Amino acid sequence: MYSETTRRIKVTVKPIYLDDQSSPADNHYVWAYHVRIENMGGDVVQLRNRYWRITDSTGRMQEVRGAGVVGEQPVLRHGEAFEYTSGTPLSTPSGIMVGTYQMETPGGETFEVNIPAFSLDSPHQSVRLN
Repeated sequence: MYSETTRRIKVTVKPIYLDDQSSPADNHYVWAYHVRIENMGGDVVQLRNRYWRITDSTGRMQEVRGAGVVGEQPVLRHGEAFEYTSGTPLSTPSGIMVGTYQMETPGGETFEVNIPAFSLDSPHQSVRLN
């Protein structure tokens, strides 16, 4: 698992390789990632937007931006958490994801919360020792 805390908002990510949805012979590899966002601070916050940077093992990068997560813009009070699972395909057997969530307070202040960089590894990648 990967965790990072920004302004007392803790984001934890657990990636899971989905062998049953992947087809290595077709260069199609799929991961799910489970995210937990926990408000450990005193301010109420609402997740407004997401930004992901997904890079495969050849360095090809794609960016994803959008409102909320999985169709929701959760409000988190002190001690509350929101969890969701999403996924991403790659054409290579490994990659990396990193991103941010834009949060907003009831007073209208917005700030970015870091999503920790996490590795997408499949059992089909070749291991090289340099």
